[in-house]
Amino acid sequence: MADVYRIFGAEMSPYSVKVRSYFRCKAIPHQWVLRNAASQADYEKYAKMPIVPLVVTPDGSGIQDSTPIIDRMEKLYPEPAIQPADPATGFVSALIEEFGDEWGNKWMFHYRWARDVDQRASAGRIARMRSPDAGEEKHEAFAAQVRDRMVSRVWFVGSNELTAPQIEAGFGEMLGLLDDHLARRPYLFGGRPAFGDFGLWGQFYELWTDPTAGALIEGNAPHVLDWVHRMLWPRAEGAFEGWAALEPTLMPILTQQVGRLFWPWTLANEAALKGAKEEFSVTLGDRVWTQKPQKYHARSLGMLRARYADVADKSSLDPVLAAAGCLAGLRG
Repeated sequence: MADVYRIFGAEMSPYSVKVRSYFRCKAIPHQWVLRNAASQADYEKYAKMPIVPLVVTPDGSGIQDSTPIIDRMEKLYPEPAIQPADPATGFVSALIEEFGDEWGNKWMFHYRWARDVDQRASAGRIARMRSPDAGEEKHEAFAAQVRDRMVSRVWFVGSNELTAPQIEAGFGEMLGLLDDHLARRPYLFGGRPAFGDFGLWGQFYELWTDPTAGALIEGNAPHVLDWVHRMLWPRAEGAFEGWAALEPTLMPILTQQVGRLFWPWTLANEAALKGAKEEFSVTLGDRVWTQKPQKYHARSLGMLRARYADVADKSSLDPVLAAAGCLAGLRG
């Protein structure tokens, strides 16, 4: 086991399954360690933050946060490539990864805790995962605690009475756009998984495992469902496509979802944090979105800006970003 990485994670964590999918794609030797009471002491030896996933390297160092984990592993395992060489499609892949991590998490967290059936199913799964040997009475009590705690935290992703219809309408629109795009290819950028696949898929996998969102996917988006299954054990099946081939079905996702909804939100969230505001409102499309600012996202936005700055030739990228409504604010 000396050369095996360990991934401390949870099946119900989109960021954990994202990293596991990446390790499987790269065929990196690893052990999946469920974070629960049995593994907690070992987890605490390496974790600097109380989050999953945590990757423990063969030399005994710990790495946290899914995007930095993948970035670090890419330096060690560059093949098979998960980033198109073309500057435009390469950065768009990173943008979709960020969109999945941050905006897609709103769909996932909202659907998981908005309705009674999803609350019951999710709280029960979490309680059983954390205490697999608990008796029925103890399990039910723990599940009730989990449910109360998580339902009270939906505000964290911006889910509230005002935004709930926007979240669900946006997810429905994205489901249709994504199904159309994936009808033509196995992965987002062609014949092999890209950086963007992992970030977006982690959220969709979790959505699929829950009652309400899972029914929406299975009943309305067969190509998305195939992709959800495919990304459990992704592999390079062909080449990345060029932007000309991707644009007809990928550009609507960029314009209608990333540029119209996510990008104005991320810039407004950053401004609210800089202004030390406890709450902010921003117009997304034709509706007002109101929530408390998310502190972590300002950091991930900075990481995305650094990726943009690293693109040496932006001549093909900037027109795509401008058309999508995502160019403003990238330069900081």
